[in-house]
Amino acid sequence: MLFRLNLINPNRVTTAISAMAIALSLAACGGGSTTTSSSPSPGSDTAATPGASPVAAPAANTKLALASDVAITAAGASFPAPLYQRWFQDFNKINPKVQINYQSVGSGAGVEQFTKGTVDFGASDTAMKDDEIAKVPADKGVILLPMTAGSIVIGYNLPDVPELKLPRDVYTEIFQGKITKWNDPKIAAANPGAKLPDQAITVVHRSDGSGTTAVFTKHLSAISPDWKTAVGDGKTVEWSKTGTFVGAKGNEGVTAQVLQTAGAVGYVEYGYAKNNNLKFASLQNKAGTFVVPNDESASAALATVPLPENLRAFIEDPEGATSYPIVTYTWMLVPKTVADPNKAKAIEAMVEYGLNEGQKVSSELGYVPLPASVKEKVAAAADGISPDYKIEVAK
Repeated sequence: MLFRLNLINPNRVTTAISAMAIALSLAACGGGSTTTSSSPSPGSDTAATPGASPVAAPAANTKLALASDVAITAAGASFPAPLYQRWFQDFNKINPKVQINYQSVGSGAGVEQFTKGTVDFGASDTAMKDDEIAKVPADKGVILLPMTAGSIVIGYNLPDVPELKLPRDVYTEIFQGKITKWNDPKIAAANPGAKLPDQAITVVHRSDGSGTTAVFTKHLSAISPDWKTAVGDGKTVEWSKTGTFVGAKGNEGVTAQVLQTAGAVGYVEYGYAKNNNLKFASLQNKAGTFVVPNDESASAALATVPLPENLRAFIEDPEGATSYPIVTYTWMLVPKTVADPNKAKAIEAMVEYGLNEGQKVSSELGYVPLPASVKEKVAAAADGISPDYKIEVAK
């Protein structure tokens, strides 16, 4: 496999080292482009391990008959990048004629590149809005496919605080620059006995156009009228001038910055926090319960908002005592019409793989497997891309 990592700040060695470590721990899935390859790489499933039994190569996909090799380019959200990297690598093993290059550049750039036609498909943590869809060339069109889901967590760096509870008004005020010290009375009241330091809070936010930011700020707007009026929501927002705020690129960049900055707090996708041992807070949900993000609490939140026929759902503030409060689907943006019949079949086969085998590895990487009803809707929506391929979803 080939990797190229664009670190978030080349002038700071510590940041570069942290970002590199995170990128490697996530199988080099963020901050740059990754190209799948059919050649075994060191540490891959097909590489020989001393003393271990040989691992049989996966059987080729005889269903996908291609006349020639296919190269697919894609770009977008960093939120699902670790999962997509795993999918595309494994997909390539059974379909060696298909090379998929995915660039983790953020949802905003993903939508822009798809619209301009510089990539074969895009990815976004927020479903495209009507005005964005209208900009897509009519001869191409777009289908929005929710391929996985996950939680957005508030990660923090306080060595002496193994567990942290944040009420709704507290985490809103932290990111609004109204609460600037860790020993603030509101934080202390929710965490009796915790060793909260007399230390300034460093808020780390996304510096790029980000679907993660859009989901996070949409939630804050839903729970705080003051936030909605003063800041609002979107892929980019104007952050507070009060307190210490630092921008970083991608979920990988925010994770690195929080890990290396004592007293920092930042919002990142759950998988990045889980796979890099970043501590994250329990958040108070709409029912008043403090909930830890995991598969169960995320699934409970998804269940509160049925997916409509257009496959666009926004879960701003879910109901339910067990629901984690910040959960989202993340979408692939694929064209309705693909001129190259080989590429059309390959894209359908890739979607089919993600809906079947791909869902089996979701939990281990920190994502939420799609419910059967959602998989069926996604398969039906994507099945018209190629008349020569039929997507089948396992029950």
